Formats: sequence, structure tokens, C-alpha cells
Amino acid sequence: MASFLNDYFGKRGTRYDQPVAPNRSERILGALVVVLLAAALAAVIKGRAQWGQIPWQVWVHLLTIGIALVITPAMMWLKRGDRVHRILGRIWAISMFVTAILSFDIRLINQGGLSYIHILSVITLVGVPVLVISARRRDLQRHRGQARGFVIGALLVAGFFTFPFNRLLGGWLFG
Repeated sequence: MASFLNDYFGKRGTRYDQPVAPNRSERILGALVVVLLAAALAAVIKGRAQWGQIPWQVWVHLLTIGIALVITPAMMWLKRGDRVHRILGRIWAISMFVTAILSFDIRLINQGGLSYIHILSVITLVGVPVLVISARRRDLQRHRGQARGFVIGALLVAGFFTFPFNRLLGGWLFG
């Protein structure tokens, strides 16, 4: 068992020879996530009169995606490959995975059926393990590209689509 855990989680200090610094695009992605987080928080605060009407699944979904949104700028702006990055990465991956699973139980639009946004949930359920495996294998190029893709697609694009007027956060923010 100890060997399996060591293979899975790795030994301290064995990830990269040197921590990797963020580049310009990663700094911009982090800033865009901060803007999205601020909009989501503003929407939730503005919608407090309706909080009691919201199902628990939506609250847990908001919490888990909120955790990912809070962690993402740190992941994008700080050096990679160190212990802090690995710990935050594990929390981020779990948050994204739980968010994707919960999304299948949230059907407030589309007459109670699944919507196109659930395609992103399937991609996330497949992609998060691939992201983790690429980090475990120290495939820096693949891991970095996948991480950027998740920030753009699963956070920023999906986050943008939570704000049209017929969606919960959009209604709260603009209503």
C-alpha cells in the first residue's frame, strides 16, 4: 500500500528540478478568473432574497466552483512544481471533479433535462484525471496546456454562460 501511495502521490521534491514561473497568458487568465469570481460573488450577494429557494445541489455546486475560482489565480500566478502548487492542485482537481458530478443533478433550465453545458461536465470528468496523470508523469507541456484549457473552457467560458438573463447568477446580478 505504501508503495502505491508513494507512486501516486510522489515523494516530496521530486516533481520538477526547478519551479516553473508563470507566463503572460497565465497571468491574464488568472486576472480574468478574478473578474469572474467578483461577478459571481456580487450575483450571490444580490440574490440573497432568493437564497431559501435554491436547491442544496446548486449551493454545493457554487461552493466547489468557488473553491476552484479562488485557487486558480494562485495556481496561475505562483511558481509551479513546488509543494504548495501540488497541494492546491489536488484541491482544485477535487473541486472541479465534484462540480462536474453535481452538475448532472442541476436541471433548472431546459425543462428539467440536460443542457449543452453538461457536455462540459463530461469533458471535465474525463479531463481532470488526465490532467492529474500528466502532472504525475511530469509531462509539463501536456499538463500546462490542459490546465490552461480548463481555465479557459471549464471556468471562463462556462462561467460566462452562467450570466445570461435566464440563468440563476445572471438573474441575480442583472435582475
